[in-house]
Parts: sequence; C-alpha cells; structure tokens
Amino acid sequence: MQNKMYKLKDSEVVRFRNNTCLCIGTGRMGLALQKEYFEQLKLIQETIGFKWIRGHGLFHEDMSIYQEYKTEDGVVVPEFNFTYLDLVMDSYLELGIRPFLELGFMPKAIASGDQSVFYWQGNVTPPKDYAQWNDLVAATLQHLIERYGAKEVTSWPIEVWNEPNLNYFWKDADRKEYFKLFRETIYTVKKVDSNFRVGGPAICGVDDVSWLRDFLDFCRDEKIPIDFITRHLYTISVPERDGRYGYPKLRPLSKACSETDVSREIIDSYPEFRGMEMHVTEFSTSYSPRTPIHDTNINAAYIAFLLSRLGDTCESYSYWTFGDIFEEWGVPFTPFHGGFGLVANGKITKPAYWTFKFFKDLGNGECIHRSDEAIVLKKQDGTYRGIAWNVAAAKEGEEIRLCFTFEDSVSGGSEYCIVTRTVDEDTCNPLKIWHDIGEPANLSPAQGSLLREGASPLVATQRICGAPSVELKLGANALVYFEMFPVKTASDRGFDYKRAVNVEFVKE
Repeated sequence: MQNKMYKLKDSEVVRFRNNTCLCIGTGRMGLALQKEYFEQLKLIQETIGFKWIRGHGLFHEDMSIYQEYKTEDGVVVPEFNFTYLDLVMDSYLELGIRPFLELGFMPKAIASGDQSVFYWQGNVTPPKDYAQWNDLVAATLQHLIERYGAKEVTSWPIEVWNEPNLNYFWKDADRKEYFKLFRETIYTVKKVDSNFRVGGPAICGVDDVSWLRDFLDFCRDEKIPIDFITRHLYTISVPERDGRYGYPKLRPLSKACSETDVSREIIDSYPEFRGMEMHVTEFSTSYSPRTPIHDTNINAAYIAFLLSRLGDTCESYSYWTFGDIFEEWGVPFTPFHGGFGLVANGKITKPAYWTFKFFKDLGNGECIHRSDEAIVLKKQDGTYRGIAWNVAAAKEGEEIRLCFTFEDSVSGGSEYCIVTRTVDEDTCNPLKIWHDIGEPANLSPAQGSLLREGASPLVATQRICGAPSVELKLGANALVYFEMFPVKTASDRGFDYKRAVNVEFVKE
C-alpha cells in the first residue's frame, strides 16, 4: 500500500476552476423525443444540473426542419418545419438546460453529395448552394428568437459543424471548404442578431495542431468575428476490435490533457486571440460508443483526474454523453455495451455519473490541495470538501492511503464529522453485477432494480476529536468524496447514544 500524507494550510491556495456543470453531451437531437431519453436527462438535471447540452443532428431529416416543394412552374421553394424543434427545446427548458447549438449536419435536399456518417446517415457534404444553407440557419435562429425571446436565445452558444478535420465528418476533411462554411455561417448568425456567440472549428485530435493554426490564421486574416474556440478530447489508443466491441489503452495521466494544453498555447500565441475562451465540446476516455471502459470504475477515476485539470485551460468541457439513448452505431443490444452515457438504459447510474455528482457537490471554494490523486477545497462556511481517486490500469496500481491533516482549525469546536461516499469495484459496480447475473440483454424488472440498487456509493460517517484530519483508503479504481465539518451534540433529554448501541443480555 502506498501511504501519502499531506499537511494542508488554508493560506496555501492552489489553482482550480470547477466548470464541470457548464455543458453535457447528447446523442442526436431527434432522440430527445423519446421517453427514456427524457427520463435519463431529467435524472441528470435533478441530481447534477448542467447549463448547456450539445449534440449532433439539428438539421438531420428526423428533425424535419428543412422542407421544399415545387410550384406548378417547377420552381423549388424551401419551407421550414419547426414542430419537432419546438418539442425538443420545450423539453430542454422544462429541465432547466439550454442548447449549445451545433449547426449540422447537411439536409440531403441541399447537400452537394451523398456521403454520410453513422447508422442514422448524417450527411457530411457542403451545401450545393451556400445561400440555401444560410437561409436555413437564419430561419431556424429567427424562429427560436420569436418563440423564446432574443435575450434567451442569444445566450445559447453556437458551434459550426463537428470534427471537420476527419474526412468521415466533413467530405475530404477539406479545410478551405470548412473555412468557407464557417465564414458564411458566422456572418449569417451575426446578421440575425449580433449578440449571438459563435465558435469552431470543433476539431478532434487528428492533425489538430496544423488545423487550429490554419483556422486561426484564416480568422485573423479575414477578420472573422469569432467569439470562442472549440475542440474535442479523447484519451485512448485505437481500440483493439473484437466483435461489436473495442478495447483500448489509456493515455497516462501525465499526458491526459496534452492536446488541450497545446491548443491553449496555440490560441494564446496570437495577440488577437490571447485569452479567448476554449470550449471542449466533447470529451471522454474513448471516442467509440462500443468500448466497455465507459461502464467501468477506472473510467470514473480517470474522469475525476480530468475534471480536476480541464478548467485550467478550458471555459467548459462537455462529457460525451449524459445517457445511453444513442445510435451512432445502431441501437445497442445490451444495457451495458460500452455506451458513452453517464446513465445506462433503465436509468442505471454508471460509476462515472458519481464523478460528476461529486464534483457538483464539491462546488467552488479555495482549493488548498491538488495532486494526481485528490483535490481539496475549503468552503466559505469554513468546512472542507474533497475528492480522491486511484487510477489503476490493468489492476497494476495498488491500494493507496491518503491522509490530510488540516493545520488551520475548523471554526466551531473540537469535534468533527467526516462523511465519505465511496465508489469502487466492490461497492458501486453495476457492470460487475450485470456480469455476475449472466449479462442478460433484456433486463427483467427485478434485474433492473438490482442493478440500480447496486449502483449507489457506500456512505460512511466518522466522528473525531482533536486536530482535524481525514484518512482515506482507496482500492484499485476507487473514487471517494468526503466532507468534514464541526459538530456539537445537542441530545434530546434522556438520550444516550452509547447506551443505545451497547445493549446487554439479561443475566439468567
């Protein structure tokens, strides 16, 4: 067992920005019309609560926004149908979340080609006529303003396209053509309302350095009124395929944020863009919806490390995704299939769900400790909260023991309560339970109930006297949240806890 001891002082504040709950990812927008989707998002919003939600498919055929008809003279006339858009936006606002609007993919009727991506065939070709694309964008935004008001709608960030540096998301990964799309789109959006904030290029980690530099060169040279930069972050090797599934290796923690760090440096190297917001509009361990790592405890511990670091360089970082109603590679066969979601179908919370719940509960305050395995904050009320994790790939890591001693006393007395919530492979591991009951593809009500029951942390409390300190033992891939606060006993008349718990037998 590794033993690590830390003496913490309130005066030794370290850098930490907790923007965990600014944005969350979703499957394509049309899926929001499904009951299970709504229930999973409702669970997420009630227990964590994100500000924005970002996903694909705004202009896909299943949203039915772009329509057209021919007149008697054979003239093609565009028209727009916002029925489903209104239903989706109403449901989002009902749950207290707003869209981070990704503009894409291309409606087939105005696309220049037929190349598509995913099971649901999102068209990834440029428009055959940019005037048609611009009219679609303008009409959609104008409708949203008319329905929800300019103040509301212009607060929704807008991103142009998704991962154009990959040729299966943008035909030929054509930079020049994407830059044209971006220029046309941002001016169209700003013409609708100059208060809209627009960004891109939504690149992932393939040739991302040259793409970002070329994009910023373009924006500088063309004096494009860009408001923020977007990119994605995934931290695995190319998965080894086996049937429907992929098994990757993880990037070491020391290099987990290397791509975002480099992007930040590139942005800040331009005087025109120094300090500009960078939003990571997708991040996770794996970029594939069929990699079982998403369902595991190591995913929860690894994501905790990322959440402790991403705020250093990014304004927001959107986990991909909140739930497993998701169909990029088709409808999944089983409840645990390596889906992106924090919540498995059947409203079963995965270990990584608790990572986000813990960082939500951690909130903000003065960070007095940050290391590769923990973060500790002092709150305004003088109490302490922290999160610790133990990333142990292939079980090569060992159990660690962390001891935090608080050298500045907590105001309020000399007795303290420590509350811990533990997520590890023994106490909160629904994937193992599912495996142990035979990996059923279709859960019975009883099996679903068992999995939900086994998907909760172990809650423990401890009362200490004297110098405040917290000792945590973390097994492989454990994640622990803790709170420490002063307590004073105010017992009811005649109540004695020690007598209550030390019952004796009657002597015969």
